[in-house]
Amino acid sequence: MKKTFLAFSLLATAFNIYGQNIMDFEKYDPPSTLVVPEHKITRAKFPFIDVHNHQFGMATQNLKELAAEMAKLNMAVMVNLSGSNGSTLKQAVDNAKANAPKKFIVFANINFSGVGENGWTEKAVKQLEEDVKNGANGLKIFKTLGLSVKDNTGKRVTVDDVRLDPIWRKCGELKIPVLIHTADPKSFWDPLDEKNERWLELKTHAGRKRSDSDPAPFETLIQEQHNIFKKHPNTTFIAAHFGWFPNDLARLGKLLDERPNVVVEFGAVIAELGRQPKAAKAFFTKYQDRILFGKDSWVPEEYATYFRVLETEDEYFPYHKKYHAFWRMYGMGLPDDILKKVYYKNALRVVPNIDRTLFPD
Repeated sequence: MKKTFLAFSLLATAFNIYGQNIMDFEKYDPPSTLVVPEHKITRAKFPFIDVHNHQFGMATQNLKELAAEMAKLNMAVMVNLSGSNGSTLKQAVDNAKANAPKKFIVFANINFSGVGENGWTEKAVKQLEEDVKNGANGLKIFKTLGLSVKDNTGKRVTVDDVRLDPIWRKCGELKIPVLIHTADPKSFWDPLDEKNERWLELKTHAGRKRSDSDPAPFETLIQEQHNIFKKHPNTTFIAAHFGWFPNDLARLGKLLDERPNVVVEFGAVIAELGRQPKAAKAFFTKYQDRILFGKDSWVPEEYATYFRVLETEDEYFPYHKKYHAFWRMYGMGLPDDILKKVYYKNALRVVPNIDRTLFPD
């Protein structure tokens, strides 16, 4: 009995001693001891256009306050991709014109409810035309198309569903771009194990996990998107999040080479670019006319990470969300002529009705 008690005591002591050195991966985040030059930028070098932002309450929100926050970042124009449609979109446009003129561009959204019903396509196209007349300057397609949108029979509506072709064609006729988000990072489809780079994100955001049957394989969804790029060469498409190829720039380059009607924006994927500064800088140099600035979520303090990756040559600095990127990043140090294209010149070419007088030559 005494030997058994002693064994348990020793075991308990061991757990107490060694347990103090055990912590969750989420909590382990030591400051770097590396001493290198740092340039923490809170304001962009040039005025910029954020082509990927979401202001769901624009119809009624205080846009003067929002514009003041934008000015601190040197954001000259914000593109609100969540403009909705109909009267809500018109109210958003009117609010912007009245309270923050020249500062906002609004994109319309399609109501996919009822796809397959008699006359649905014609109604959707007519609504889009009305929205453009009311001030919409582009169309935003959310990732629900391909992932969760179903037609009137309960079947998944594919991104390249022929019933949507008139919408893409109409955008070309109206000369407005389509900013489209299809699928999610490939890692969301990979096994949730120690080899998955997005393990922490999927652990803390379980609803983001996908599979080949939920609702389809990653490659299937991406191919559906590429099919509409090819089928509608007269329509300009902005592939959101670098088309989910920020970790495979050679593949993204091949897409851009094949599809001159496609440009990209890097909302929510700056961490991928920051960990490969040499390859990323080479990509930005080669495709400098095809890349737009995008951030995605409106969290003002996070823009500093984007500015630092784009403008500086800083080494080994952290991303602002560990669950997105547990690795460190490096700056590309882009030259001014490329920075100007990424910050505003490319967007001025792609997105209509932005006031050019807000930007330098």
